[in-house]
Amino acid sequence: MRINKKERQALLTSTIKENPFITDEELAEKFSVSVQTIRLDRLELSIPELRERIKHVAEKRFEDEVRSLPIDEVIGEIIDIELDRTAISILDIKEEHVFKRNNIARGHHLFAQANSLAVALINDELALTAKANIQFTRSVKRNERVIAKAKVVSIDSDSGRTIVEVSSFVNNELVFKGEFDMYRSHNNSIKDENQHEDSN
Repeated sequence: MRINKKERQALLTSTIKENPFITDEELAEKFSVSVQTIRLDRLELSIPELRERIKHVAEKRFEDEVRSLPIDEVIGEIIDIELDRTAISILDIKEEHVFKRNNIARGHHLFAQANSLAVALINDELALTAKANIQFTRSVKRNERVIAKAKVVSIDSDSGRTIVEVSSFVNNELVFKGEFDMYRSHNNSIKDENQHEDSN
């Protein structure tokens, strides 16, 4: 049953607030209207293309904060990051990411998204992956959006190792998880400063 325009626009506003990662295509499917109708609704409601706005803010933070690698070396788009704590990135699965015979994403793209997010999260100019324990929990298909969430679970300043857990989701369904053992340099004064502040 289709709803009227006023009700649809009200639901559209609340849906975008709840899930800023949602695409116009997903909204069109949700409300049984065309993508063009969704775009017109957003224009009338003065709602910008949220992903572009989030991307702009995230890129600014990335350039100011991330020390371990340049933004063009990250697989996916980082949309939130707090060094040595948490980070989130998104990766839209396109034709170049999938096997042609079945439109299923190649696993190394999901791994690369998670691994580069783990590297970016480390507050150190020298951050390398020492080892990784990973698991793919379901296949990801073309046109799906993968949201990877990383968090630091431990930092050992003596060994220069940091453990980062990354979980990747499509529509809140877990598709990949990994534990990354990250190497960092021992003489990181900023890291030591942060740890000192955390202990106070």
